[in-house]
Amino acid sequence: MKKSTLFISFLLLIFLSPFFFPQIPGLVNYGEESGLNNSYTYNLSQDHNGFIWVGSDNGFFRFDGKEFIQYSKKSGLKNLEILSSLPLDNGEVFIFPFLNDFAYLKNGHIINSDSNKELRKIQFKYNANYSYDHQSVYIFTSYNPENIYVFKDEKVTTIPLHFNTHNSSDIYYALTLDSATHLLYLSNKNNSKENILAYDIFTGKKTTCNIPLGKEVTLYRKDDFFIFKEKRKITIYQLCNKFIFKKIQTYSVKENIHQVIVDKNYRIWLCIEEGGALYFRETLKDHKKLTTPIPFLSGNIINHLMVDRDNNTWFSTRNNGVYFITEKFLKSYVHLPVRNNSAYITAISKNDNNILLGYNESKAGIYNSHAIRDLVFEENRKIEHKAIVSDSNMVFFGLSRSLVQYNMATGQKQILGDFNLKSIVPYTNNSILICSSEGLTSYHYPSRQYTEMIRQERVYTALPYDKDSLFAGSFKDLYKFNTKTKEKKLFLEDYYFTDLKKLSSTVYVGTTNRNGIIIFTNHKILHKLSENTGLPTNQIKKIEVENEKAFWASTNSGLSRVEITGSRFRINNFTQPDGLPSNLVAGCVIKNDTIYVGTSKGLGILSVKDLLMQQKLIEKKAIINSVMIGHKEFFNVNQKFISQAPENDIMFNLSFPDYVSQGKIRYKYKVEGLGESWLISSSPKIILNSVPPGEYILKVFGLGYNGRQATIPTEMYFEIKPQFWQTWWFRTLLIVGGTALLFILINWYFQKKRNKKLETLYYEKKIAELELQAIKAQINPHFIYNCLNSIQFLLYKKDYEETENYLNIFSQMIRKTLYYSEKTFMPVKEEVEYLSLYLNMEKLRLKEQFEYTIKVSETVNENWVIPSLLIQPFVENAIKHGIASITDRKGKIGIFFDYINASLCITIEDNGVGINSVNQSITKTGSFGVRLSQKRIETFKQLFETHITLEIKSFPEQESKHGTQIKLYITPYEN
Repeated sequence: MKKSTLFISFLLLIFLSPFFFPQIPGLVNYGEESGLNNSYTYNLSQDHNGFIWVGSDNGFFRFDGKEFIQYSKKSGLKNLEILSSLPLDNGEVFIFPFLNDFAYLKNGHIINSDSNKELRKIQFKYNANYSYDHQSVYIFTSYNPENIYVFKDEKVTTIPLHFNTHNSSDIYYALTLDSATHLLYLSNKNNSKENILAYDIFTGKKTTCNIPLGKEVTLYRKDDFFIFKEKRKITIYQLCNKFIFKKIQTYSVKENIHQVIVDKNYRIWLCIEEGGALYFRETLKDHKKLTTPIPFLSGNIINHLMVDRDNNTWFSTRNNGVYFITEKFLKSYVHLPVRNNSAYITAISKNDNNILLGYNESKAGIYNSHAIRDLVFEENRKIEHKAIVSDSNMVFFGLSRSLVQYNMATGQKQILGDFNLKSIVPYTNNSILICSSEGLTSYHYPSRQYTEMIRQERVYTALPYDKDSLFAGSFKDLYKFNTKTKEKKLFLEDYYFTDLKKLSSTVYVGTTNRNGIIIFTNHKILHKLSENTGLPTNQIKKIEVENEKAFWASTNSGLSRVEITGSRFRINNFTQPDGLPSNLVAGCVIKNDTIYVGTSKGLGILSVKDLLMQQKLIEKKAIINSVMIGHKEFFNVNQKFISQAPENDIMFNLSFPDYVSQGKIRYKYKVEGLGESWLISSSPKIILNSVPPGEYILKVFGLGYNGRQATIPTEMYFEIKPQFWQTWWFRTLLIVGGTALLFILINWYFQKKRNKKLETLYYEKKIAELELQAIKAQINPHFIYNCLNSIQFLLYKKDYEETENYLNIFSQMIRKTLYYSEKTFMPVKEEVEYLSLYLNMEKLRLKEQFEYTIKVSETVNENWVIPSLLIQPFVENAIKHGIASITDRKGKIGIFFDYINASLCITIEDNGVGINSVNQSITKTGSFGVRLSQKRIETFKQLFETHITLEIKSFPEQESKHGTQIKLYITPYEN
């Protein structure tokens, strides 16, 4: 019975051990649920980009702070037991497996011995050891090594070793290789008294050092410091020159040492076989005696640990994944101001000398002088604290189901009664307000008297703001309540207030459950603060007033400080990476420059000055791991990326290795050439679909916790070349070809239209020619008819001499008329001769009744041609209808040829009776010749595109001038 009881107790102890060991604030565990799919993790390393590389029994992993990428058999590994992955300066990662099957990672691909036959040279019967200098890897077996293999730039060279020449039965162990001095340090396991040898791998020279090495001793080295481990003891030496060792000190622990690690800051970590690690504050370079170490991760078998370039510490463990702790939390834990501080705090307050803590059970704590003293109110009762109020030595702990009064001077505690309590707040001297589901009650503790103020209504918080007035907040609304009249008046509707504080004499601040922070007076709301204005959440728990211009807000997403500057607000958010034990903050109090924060993982004690001085930027850059264009992924991102449609879908695979942010990574980016607006994405992949042709620059910032931004952006140039139909020359050719085609089509259209018009004009011309011939045919008889009338008139008068003269002139006229009637055009000089002949004939007929004048300007070329027989009808009309009718004066006819404005102007004037208008002349006089001439003018215009203008006007009746003027404007043509 006793044995079974002991066994059960032992099992319970193992199961509950994590609850008895103090939690380390800020410690993060990455395991299978985080993507680290393995049982054992081995060595850790960090490359120049900041990525963490983890060796394991299931391949190896790369971690960028947000996700683990696994390299396994599918990736090309032949051996999945990877002890180390060694990043080199050229970007390669050499993979150090258990036994053989060495490989390396280059540009995202595993290169094994099938891909690179150089790796087949490296073969061992026993586990290998290595040394590397960031450019080359030196690989050798610890047991009687025969060769050293050097891997550099994808080539393997072999350095043969010939140190064991005297006695081949001796067994030598290779301890470490100094690649800078090319010295391989050896020990003879057959003879533990034999000193360590320094063997030059190139010259073969052996030098005996000044210290021996026992059989059960293991060497660990960091630069010039050599640490020899023997079960529970370490001995530290410093190499003064290549062969002389100086002993620094010896230190022993109570447990067997599994591993010795010296981090980059030259601090010693001892990994214990039973689990956990011991950390020494002193550095090797200080040459100080090692003091009592600080335990870490008890119960975890630690295979390796590493301090990264940001001084964060990583632990690889057996079966429990990888642990991570930031420099801030490690320092906090190492210099822990409070021991056993890991309780779940739900309420916090202060008095003159103490910080008062309420837990999520019927217990409380009093912090003073770097220690927490626990108070137990009721054993094993899981009721949480809602609020704590202190008045000098009297402290009231408000739990969800009871109210406890505690006297700090006497240590006396008293449970005042059961309440369905929501909060307690200070009221007047020696009294408090109890907010509960039953209403609002005041309690005067010297007299132990309760006074009901508000009955049968849930009250969650309250705040006195005047002598007889207070605010009372229900689940939904905020009321003003008069303590004398008991009058309750609605003040703010639909606000679930969780805390109320006075900011100044007339200004108040309240936290709400869903509407952020409200700043108000007793008349109106002044300001509202929410997620849109910079708060991490709209659900706020408590307020701690720093001064009239600043206050602190506690939330489930960290702690916020709000500073008021006029009408503006400056909000600083603080979370676990800033030093909070947890982001679940129940409340805080301020004393001097120190803020005490109650969280779900204990009490955080932070300097306000240090919090406000924390960097707003992160000294890192986002990393572009690969670029996928179309369906091809490129891991060498230093090349110039040029693609062409349809391969114009681009994806950038990003990382921002800011491990302090603990995965809360986002990216702020823009693509110059596509747009100027910045975009924010929580995805590590930036996808650009169907990028049009052009040159672009991707600019991307990494964003860490609380929106902290990288100092400088990462930039990448890429270009999408156009298809031939998208090029400028093709477009130019297309435009030219299209224009030519359009011109041809338009020309064809107008040619067709022109041909049709020409065809029409051809027929019209034929018609016009026939019409012109008809007109000419009409002119000739008309002229002859007029002449015969004149001859008849002369014969009637029996003037035979005149008749003979007239007939002579008439015969000439007939010949010329017949001659010119066959011609379309005639020269100006011939027109002048023809008109002179006609006027002489008419002058003879009319017995010198008129005189005429024909003048040709010097500007007129007499060889210019004009339509034949065009002027004679107008001259005839002037004689017949103008001159023949006058009796009081002698008739005058003037014919003038002039060149005006690029036209031949022919003027015919008479001093006859005149006409009022052209229409009157034609209609009243019945001038058949003029009408025929007008038809000929229109026919010439249509047939020969000759520009002819006719103007007829009558001079007004004035003393100086009478008669009619006719002007013909003709475009001249040279014969």
